[in-house]
Amino acid sequence: MSNVSHDQFLVELLNNITIDFNRSLAVLIFIFGVVGNILNILVLSQRAYRSNPCAWLFLVLSIVNLASLISGLITIMIDGWTTNPTDYMGWLCKLRAFLVFSTRTMATWLMVLATADRWLLSSINAHRRQHSSLKNAQRWTAIIVILSFALYSQQLYCYEANLMDIPLKCYGKTVACRFLTDLSLALVTVLIPIFLMILFGSLIISNVRQSQRRIHTLQLGSVAATRNRPVASNSENSVIKFGQKTDRSLLLMLLSQVILIAIFTVPLCLDKFYSSFSGDYGSPLVLATNAFVYDFAILVYDISNGITFYVYTLCGGTVFRKALYDFIMSVKVKMGCH
Repeated sequence: MSNVSHDQFLVELLNNITIDFNRSLAVLIFIFGVVGNILNILVLSQRAYRSNPCAWLFLVLSIVNLASLISGLITIMIDGWTTNPTDYMGWLCKLRAFLVFSTRTMATWLMVLATADRWLLSSINAHRRQHSSLKNAQRWTAIIVILSFALYSQQLYCYEANLMDIPLKCYGKTVACRFLTDLSLALVTVLIPIFLMILFGSLIISNVRQSQRRIHTLQLGSVAATRNRPVASNSENSVIKFGQKTDRSLLLMLLSQVILIAIFTVPLCLDKFYSSFSGDYGSPLVLATNAFVYDFAILVYDISNGITFYVYTLCGGTVFRKALYDFIMSVKVKMGCH
């Protein structure tokens, strides 16, 4: 009897902690994430950033992150106060799963695309640098969106509501469905993109070091020659310096975000691997523990979708902060005119 009472106490404790997380932590992530992504969209859609492929990818990424937060967190917040509608509404369960999984996949692969773009742009090979273009970024973005939707169209069949004796009532209705979903999320949405981000990030650092060595060598060997060259105008110099400063800021924003994405997405990946290969849903304590770990891992993952604005503000240097300031001032001017 004592063991039963102890298990019941732990089950109630875990359920209460999960409810508290859904009532407080989920709301904070939602508010800060939605506000931050909306500000990103407003800042990155300004004219100065429209021709930059990496900035354009960050703009699309902010839109995708906003869609992921709205589709994923609203039902979790509702679950903190009343019954989650996805637990008993089959069509909503399917739709939420489809949107959440597909937008999360888009977000990580857009980051891969952004790191690949910065790798191309930082190359000393002129032919590679030419591939860093707005047209290519838009083309590959369309491919990522289509493939992400296609990959998780399975959720419209696999996911079902009112399931019993598993951690979630809105979940894959068969073992094969759950196995396919969990491995797809762990591998396609998290691990493979993170590996590619780290790979391209390392190549970017290598390119930057090669460029610095090459510039240093050229500067030492061409001091006399540069004296005879015509001096560029101040306006030309300012345009070149602004472009270089923007590229450096975007690179720093990108690498910082890659590190944070790796930290915040791995817990959910590990939980999905455990769910796929464990299959132990027997006791109420195991069910409560799995549900608690899954909910916590989901909230940690959602942080990665909500922190981009704050990463850009802290790590984007004066370029992003100046763009944010210019946007705020333009809004004030428009409001003053009215």
